[in-house]
Amino acid sequence: MQQSDRLMRRRILIAGAALFAAVVAAVALYRYGTGFATGPSALQPVAVVPATENSRSAASEEFAFSFFDRPHPVPELRFADSQGRNLSLQDLRHQPILLNIWATWCVPCRKEMPALDRLQAKLGASQLLVLPLSIDRQGLPVVKKFYDDLGLTSLGIYIDRSGQAAGVLNAVGVPTTLLIDRDGQEIGRKIGPAAWDSAAVIALLRKHLGIPASAQEASP
Repeated sequence: MQQSDRLMRRRILIAGAALFAAVVAAVALYRYGTGFATGPSALQPVAVVPATENSRSAASEEFAFSFFDRPHPVPELRFADSQGRNLSLQDLRHQPILLNIWATWCVPCRKEMPALDRLQAKLGASQLLVLPLSIDRQGLPVVKKFYDDLGLTSLGIYIDRSGQAAGVLNAVGVPTTLLIDRDGQEIGRKIGPAAWDSAAVIALLRKHLGIPASAQEASP
């Protein structure tokens, strides 16, 4: 009888844990609407559901982003560029920043990086600095190879040497993207990949980051 009771309790615990995991997954899917690789210090790729960003309207793109009622301070964050120079977000103030936390092993990151590269080419760093911050533990060599393999030419290379960026920024998975205004404060974020160079997303970035429209976009 005791063994039967223990077996029953074990089955109840397992069922409860499974139900809790299902609820968490459902909430994340409802809130963010896209897949991403979980765990700020994860070392292996995680299977994800491909996002259908190209088919989204401007309204659904905005739903996929989380914008704050008031700007939030961004924690102190230090990193290195491709030349090994130490930088911080404070060094890059007075310009809008799209800070993308990513890794070479992240499947959705690999999908969206070319779009980020095209976004940077379209807008230029003077309008918006796209800052892809790699959390790869192998550092610069694997990131350079990744850029070469994908033919990324407009994006700069930035490395999180501390291994703490994802935790400091509360990035629950990769890719996670923070939108930072000219005052160095976060105004919103996106969990999971996006079609960053699409007209809908560029319009969204211009609206929330106060980036002027180009002459071509402003013309009727």
